Amino acid sequence: MREEGQKGSRCEVKGNVIKSFRDLEVYKRLLQLHLEVHELTMGFPRYELYELGSQVRRSSNSAPANLAEGWNNKHTKIYLEGISRAIGEVQETGHHLDVARDKKHLQLSQHTALIARYEECEKMLWGLARAVERSNGSLSPRPSHLAPLT
Repeated sequence: MREEGQKGSRCEVKGNVIKSFRDLEVYKRLLQLHLEVHELTMGFPRYELYELGSQVRRSSNSAPANLAEGWNNKHTKIYLEGISRAIGEVQETGHHLDVARDKKHLQLSQHTALIARYEECEKMLWGLARAVERSNGSLSPRPSHLAPLT
């Protein structure tokens, strides 16, 4: 829902005004997960740094990046595509973490904790997509400094 008296895309979700993709809790969590995954993968064996390590770093970075990329788009459908791509990147990251576990590059406890957090983010992304769909565009991520949608 748009905040009373505001033009543009400031929206209110459970009392919090979302002005930027950086305000989204799911973005914050995905960014933190990427930083943790990046650090972990730098400890992989040298021969994996540019193979599995690179793949998991790229997919873990792409999830929050897709949210950021879709944020300024004036078309709700395109923003939903960005959320969908973020979900795909979360799932891809989970696959790479499974491979890292199976190759013994991650301890089972590390893997379990990361997968649980990524699954929580995936649920949040699905919830965000449903909220955007229900809003019929009124949760448009278009910044208030840009011209209002017509």
